[in-house]
Amino acid sequence: MNQKKVSKKIYTKKNQIKKMFDGISGNYDMMNTLFTFGIDKIWRKKLVKKLSTFKPKKILDIATGTGDLAIEIAKIKPERIIGIDISKKMISIGNMKIKKLKYEKIIKLSEGDCEKIPFPTNYFDAVTISFGVRNFENIDKCLIEIFRVLKKGGNLLILETSIPKSKFLFFCYIFYLKTIYALIYNLFSSDRIAYKYLKDSSLVFPNGKKFNNILIKNGFINVKNKPLTFGVTSLYFAKKP
Repeated sequence: MNQKKVSKKIYTKKNQIKKMFDGISGNYDMMNTLFTFGIDKIWRKKLVKKLSTFKPKKILDIATGTGDLAIEIAKIKPERIIGIDISKKMISIGNMKIKKLKYEKIIKLSEGDCEKIPFPTNYFDAVTISFGVRNFENIDKCLIEIFRVLKKGGNLLILETSIPKSKFLFFCYIFYLKTIYALIYNLFSSDRIAYKYLKDSSLVFPNGKKFNNILIKNGFINVKNKPLTFGVTSLYFAKKP
């Protein structure tokens, strides 16, 4: 008698993240603006201002989501911006925005995994990531891939959540996450697991010097971080030697 083989799906962090962002993709842009009171636009502009000083021609935007950072980068007129994300629905929304803004010749978004970046070694002048590193299943593996596809002398710029150093500001930050953030999320999404993940991941991410050390461990040089908006976000800079 033949035994039937039953396949069991393994729920890794990666496919959980994919499912989560597919689920909240429709309201993502609006929620993001509400969560940050619109300050996320200022953070992206700061990253792009720094990026512009390097005059990159080919840029990879990892965890591009709905393409907001890629669209902002397009304003400095590089030759090409490639955006990758594991969420198909986020990419779909991003491509609609890009088509509406007529950036199709500059920006191309597609599904992609930072652990297996589908481009040659020494290909990009710069790599950017906006609030995506804390969602990586394996940070070291992704950084090794980023290092690989960057040209020698290429730059990595990252926006990521961080925790204020001041005890008072830390208390305010926790209060915000548990009240205002929770209220906004509950108004626009019924996915409580996603809310808990997004809240918790921002608190446990190895920010500041800890993340600087992770970048250095993976071969990057000239590593610096700049706290933004009282330290609730940080902008990281690193270079491939």
